[in-house]
Amino acid sequence: MTRTWPVSGPADAAGARAAVTRAAARCGVPAVERARLAASLAGRLRHCLAKGGTWVLTLELPSAGPAAGSLRVVVTPPRDLVAAGEIPWEAAVTAPDAAQAAGTGAEGAVDLAEALLDADEDTAAVLDELTAQEALVAFHREELHQTNQGVLALHAELDAAGRAQRTAFAAERRARKEAENARRRLTFLADASAVLNASLNLDEIVRRLPELLVPSYASCVDVWLFDDESEQVHPASHAAAAVRAARTGRPQYAASHPGGLPGVDDHPPSALDPRRPLLCVPLLTRQAPLGVLTLSPPGERWAPDDAVMLIELARRASIALDNARRFEHNRDIAQTLQRALLTELPHIPRLSLAARYLPATHGLNIGGDWYDAFRGPDGSLITVVGDVTGHGLHAAVMMSQLRTALRAYAVDGSSPGRLLTRLHQFLHHLQPDLFATAVIARFHPDEPTLTWAAAGHPPPVLRLPDGRVRILDAKPGAMLGIPLHQEIADHTEPLAPGSTLALYTDGLVERRAQGIDPGIARLSAVLGSLRGGELDADPDASADRLLSPLLSDSERDDDICLLLCHLHG
Repeated sequence: MTRTWPVSGPADAAGARAAVTRAAARCGVPAVERARLAASLAGRLRHCLAKGGTWVLTLELPSAGPAAGSLRVVVTPPRDLVAAGEIPWEAAVTAPDAAQAAGTGAEGAVDLAEALLDADEDTAAVLDELTAQEALVAFHREELHQTNQGVLALHAELDAAGRAQRTAFAAERRARKEAENARRRLTFLADASAVLNASLNLDEIVRRLPELLVPSYASCVDVWLFDDESEQVHPASHAAAAVRAARTGRPQYAASHPGGLPGVDDHPPSALDPRRPLLCVPLLTRQAPLGVLTLSPPGERWAPDDAVMLIELARRASIALDNARRFEHNRDIAQTLQRALLTELPHIPRLSLAARYLPATHGLNIGGDWYDAFRGPDGSLITVVGDVTGHGLHAAVMMSQLRTALRAYAVDGSSPGRLLTRLHQFLHHLQPDLFATAVIARFHPDEPTLTWAAAGHPPPVLRLPDGRVRILDAKPGAMLGIPLHQEIADHTEPLAPGSTLALYTDGLVERRAQGIDPGIARLSAVLGSLRGGELDADPDASADRLLSPLLSDSERDDDICLLLCHLHG
């Protein structure tokens, strides 16, 4: 249902307002909502009267029914004001009792008077509601006043607790920072120790020390190593603090101000560079000091914990340097022993010999691989290549004993198989926990055959004069020294002039990822590619050309031994 009223004067405005208010009352709109609607509508009607012209007020009543509806009021401006940009005004309220909307009719003078009285009642209801709200506000104000003192007291307690918490947070941050610095120092110390102990080369350790410390913990690093005792007693141009550290064995701090570093003696600034503080830490071992590590701080000075870490690093560097010196000393001994054990090959008519020994690239560069060649009592040439398990001086000593025993056993003219059988018995009784492999080949000038025997060793490889290659893989004996009784058999092979026999150890042909068979095949292929003329002319160069394609890796985990025996054509 829709009703309209033209509004052109105050009387029209008052009548329309009264009609809307009474319609809202009949539709069950609460008094407070009616008062708000009436006040809002009155303000709009005053605006209409001020603008002038005939406005139209439209009242849209809800449809009659049990459900709540909506009462909507629209005030439409005249056409000239619409053209000037004036827009309609509207308002809507919920009508809980939509069934009474049908009773809304035309308004007379009596209805207008009653509407005015009803408006006063609505105003009174609004005032009563306002009074109740003011009483509620006063109650809450009094309640707030009553609790204000407690809030102030609680605020004071919270402020005190906040200050305590900030103090605790600051202490926690300091502790966390100290813990992080400690973790950083320990991580650096562990990483630096791993780097220093990864090498047994003295020069490399001395080179890596400055790389580790600069620029995080030092701006300059000097490593002074004593080459002999006289240098420690009569040093060259080194700071006085470094000399004192070498003589007393205590760290020294040389600067114009005290360092306050734990376990470090303060010392006047160095005359060599008075403006630069120096921390001189002796590199000590159990036997004697190795030298002095001299550092300059990255800033003005070191923190005490950094100084403690640097002293500990110097101690670990001392151990690494001492290990490197011991290793170099033992390596020199090992190399001297190895050179003494290598056999000088004999000169045999119509037979050329070439031997190569390459130590492993790790360890003491000495192992149990060996070769030997010597004349037998019947004029034959006995050649042997062997491999004692293990590395180091012990394996080299056992190899020497086996070589000596083999030469002794060969005096009675025994065959290669008989010689290996006696070596097996000798090693089993001498060193029950040590094993060896070996291959022996005998060349006789009056016999066109080759006699050979092997015990747990890679098979010999024979190059025929026409370039074909044969692998002499007849069944070998077991390893020498194992707890097993064995009689190692001899094998014979026709030997024509121009033939070449290669005896070798497993380090030449065996690779971890491939096994030994592919390596023997490669050796056979390279040996077959050599020309007979160059084998006759220069067997040593032929041995090098044979090794070159087989040693593609610079790192070797095992020793390599090769003995070439070439019968001239």
